[in-house]
Amino acid sequence: MKMNFGGVIEEVMTREEFPLEKAREILKNETIAVIGYGVQGPGQACNLRDNGFNVIVGQRQGKTYEKAVADGWVPGKTLFSIEEAAQKGTIICMLLSDAAQMQQWPNIKPYLTAGKTLYFSHGFAITWNDRTGVVPPKDIDVIMVAPKGSGTSLRTMFLEGRGLNSSYAVYQDASGHALDKVLAFGIGIGSGYLFETTFVREATSDLTGERGSLMGAIQGLLLAQYEVLRENGHTPSEAFNETVEELTQSLMPLFAQKGMDWMYANCSTTAQRGALDWMGPFHDAIKPVVQKLYASVKCGNEAQISIDSNSKPGYREGLEKELAALRDSEMWQTGAVVRKLRPENN
Repeated sequence: MKMNFGGVIEEVMTREEFPLEKAREILKNETIAVIGYGVQGPGQACNLRDNGFNVIVGQRQGKTYEKAVADGWVPGKTLFSIEEAAQKGTIICMLLSDAAQMQQWPNIKPYLTAGKTLYFSHGFAITWNDRTGVVPPKDIDVIMVAPKGSGTSLRTMFLEGRGLNSSYAVYQDASGHALDKVLAFGIGIGSGYLFETTFVREATSDLTGERGSLMGAIQGLLLAQYEVLRENGHTPSEAFNETVEELTQSLMPLFAQKGMDWMYANCSTTAQRGALDWMGPFHDAIKPVVQKLYASVKCGNEAQISIDSNSKPGYREGLEKELAALRDSEMWQTGAVVRKLRPENN
């Protein structure tokens, strides 16, 4: 289906054009081996299972393995070690973390025999395979479906009868049927609509988004405003409500549903004037930072930082300290109290 995105015509695939019955038919002889049950694994594996596909899970022993058991995966029947699942599967889904994909690649590669399919939900390992070492054999299909959200959101929206939008890409088409497979897979995991990308474009946009508006930039912006309000005598509750609570609880759901133009048209004239006057200075201040970020992602610098950090001894302990500092900051401690005070929690 061709869609007009602000004057740009783009081809997308919807569930009406590519129904679930067609997806089941295309993948009816495949054994889908989901390797990793951390962030994306549970949502994709459970959605595929509920949609009638033949799915098994490969996971190392530990808490995540026990989560898989709790979700109904049966050891020895539908739940196996990583190596055994990779051996049994015809579509090997690399849903481990980027660091774990690098670590486990030597164990998985021997099972990527001719005619199989290697599936990703992130372009990192392939895009920077000169750094990750993840170089697939030439006689297999290599495809990707990348949901635009967490695995938790993918599962929650699926259970609500909705779908999380996903991008898709074919990196290697050894069989001549890789496109059908990737579209079927995207429908099978419960995507809302599917739009085409490449492994490189997905990896660069994803790393930019995570470091930018989705996580890094939003935390920096919220903290800056919170600090200025606190430094000028506003209480923690007032500063948090004006900075975070109103944004996430009141405004975001509305402009997610109706658009920012609708939000501007339906707020007070004072808010309209201020927003219109200040969006320019914020844009002009932030765009150079985003340009610098994108350049760092595209040249592979951000990937290398991630690879180097994850390979350091004691990385996990250092990460926990950084996350604890964020959690224990006044702004997010205030947030914890504010969340408890929401009517639905009382």
